[in-house]
Amino acid sequence: MSQKEEKKKVNKKPPLEEIPGPDNRKPKFNTTWIYVLIILVFLSMWFFNQGSGTIETTYREFESEMLLAGEVDRIVIVNGKLVDVYIQDQKLDQPKHKKVLERNISKFARTGPHYSFEIPSVDHFLKQLEDAQSNLPKEEIIYPGSETRKGFGEMYGWLILPLLLLVLWLVIFRKMSGAAGAGASNIFNVGKSKARIFDKDTNVKTNFNDVAGLEEAKVEIKEIVDFLKNPKKYTDLGGKIPKGALLVGPPGTGKTLLAKAVAGEAHVPFFSMSGSDFVEMFVGVGASRVRDLFKQAKEKAPCIVFIDEIDAIGRARGRNPNFGANDERENTLNQLLTEMDGFASNAGVIILAATNRADILDRALLRAGRFDRQIHVELPDLNERKEIFKVHLHPLKIEKNLDLDFLAKQTPGFSGADIANVCNEAALIAARKSKKSVQKQDFLDAIDRIVGGLEKKNKIITQEEKRTIAYHEAGHATVSWLLKYANPLVKVTIIPRGRALGAAWYLPEERQITNKDQLLDEMCSALGGRASEEIMFGKVSTGALNDLEKVTKQAYAMVSYFGLSDKIGNLSYYDSTGQSEYSFSKPYSEKTAELIDSEVKTIVDMQYQRALKVLNDHRDGLQQLGDLLLEKEVLFSEDLERIFGKREHKSPAEQRLEASVPLPDKGEEK
Repeated sequence: MSQKEEKKKVNKKPPLEEIPGPDNRKPKFNTTWIYVLIILVFLSMWFFNQGSGTIETTYREFESEMLLAGEVDRIVIVNGKLVDVYIQDQKLDQPKHKKVLERNISKFARTGPHYSFEIPSVDHFLKQLEDAQSNLPKEEIIYPGSETRKGFGEMYGWLILPLLLLVLWLVIFRKMSGAAGAGASNIFNVGKSKARIFDKDTNVKTNFNDVAGLEEAKVEIKEIVDFLKNPKKYTDLGGKIPKGALLVGPPGTGKTLLAKAVAGEAHVPFFSMSGSDFVEMFVGVGASRVRDLFKQAKEKAPCIVFIDEIDAIGRARGRNPNFGANDERENTLNQLLTEMDGFASNAGVIILAATNRADILDRALLRAGRFDRQIHVELPDLNERKEIFKVHLHPLKIEKNLDLDFLAKQTPGFSGADIANVCNEAALIAARKSKKSVQKQDFLDAIDRIVGGLEKKNKIITQEEKRTIAYHEAGHATVSWLLKYANPLVKVTIIPRGRALGAAWYLPEERQITNKDQLLDEMCSALGGRASEEIMFGKVSTGALNDLEKVTKQAYAMVSYFGLSDKIGNLSYYDSTGQSEYSFSKPYSEKTAELIDSEVKTIVDMQYQRALKVLNDHRDGLQQLGDLLLEKEVLFSEDLERIFGKREHKSPAEQRLEASVPLPDKGEEK
């Protein structure tokens, strides 16, 4: 077989009826035909009415201008109420009958009837007609005929209303079924599952190679895929595959991407559905869709069912604030629990689900036998961010020797979705500047754009406000530079971004636990801006709102959650289960609440006085830094190093940053 024939054979598409999923749909009825039908009905009414399209007249005109003038061919009494008048063919060409031929354009134009008029009764009309023809010769007398007529016009008269109601019914219910989403071809299919089906004939290109990082999560997911491919390896040892796996993690970390990779790797039918697809305005629809979904899944077993954002239906029961109402979501959850591990066998169906709110899920949903495994998909670390950058940089035209380690170090706390956004923003920024490739500076600008917002260099700011902003940011930078555990500064600017009038970029240490000294240093650094305003101007402004909010929440967390207060002691009032979400009472007394408030105020006041002391001890450096910031608008860590000297205690994050490529020149950022 030739190479061309092989290629043709490979690219051959399966018949339409064999392709499952959204492509295997019946031809849809186009509503345009309904409107065409209505138009045809009215056209046919008009056409058939042309056959009796007579000109209305009166008996007097008929008698004087037609009957006595000898132009009438015959007279027909229709249904005892109407008289049709037929004019002789040779008389129709006269000018007075011109309107008859112009109006009656159908094939009945010359054959008639041509005129008509109503009569009160047949006897009265016959007497009038006899009196009118009493003086005419016998051979010229016209004797009327009679007939009973049921034309199309009469039928349409009583058919048109039922037809219009039928058309209106069809249009309304097709709209309702369309609003119910794909998979519901009419209102009676509203309880059917709307899951999309992917199998061997459906082209799913995503695989595990497209999922960078998440190595631990991929190990567990690959085991499920491997069981579906090679079940004998596990069953020979008596093992059973988990019935369900729950992907848990912050937004943008790649939970749905992992599910797509499973669909591309498993080579078994894959049902994909969102949790909100089960919920509908009609009572009982959610439970019906769950039953229909698992019925389809059992027919195609072994298969995988993926439910994205399962917290839409999986919230713990009994916590709905609508007390006393029939909760459709709880009914749907009850049906889901029954289908996942109920009395009936559910062999061969594996459930994957994703959520970022695992704390609010019902406990019955998380027990062994339903979701046996919880796979935590966390924010990527330094090495994982580097791998994610490799994936998203592949389609971009980047400059040679772009340091991926440097980019990974500049994006702490970024999720996979954030990194994808950074790469896209960098490409847009480079295109805006008409560059041939995406450079390192474009990525730095993109990171600043995402973290701080769009630069607003034209924003109207008075000189006094600008001076206040400069010394506020200088206070943050100074305190963070001089404290041991504060995050190292990367860049500080007084160019407005988004809603912020100034911003400072720090490189936070990627640590799993935080001690009390580290928390206090971070709080002191956050209060450095307001302390600087008080020292330099003798008054404070509203610019510290964000700092105060952050410090207050951190102090309350230290006291009431982490047990880092001497007076409260080793107590924590944090509810990890989320069961007290709708509770109207606090888990502590009013006296304890007063003590917590007092401790929080003491901690914040102590750190504010500490910030004042640090800035007063280095007031000259603060003054110099503020003036330099007013002049250049953007400063980097090397500027602080020239003013205050090198930091005495370098964090691991700082050491990694110094080992990477140095930051861009300040002139590029200005």
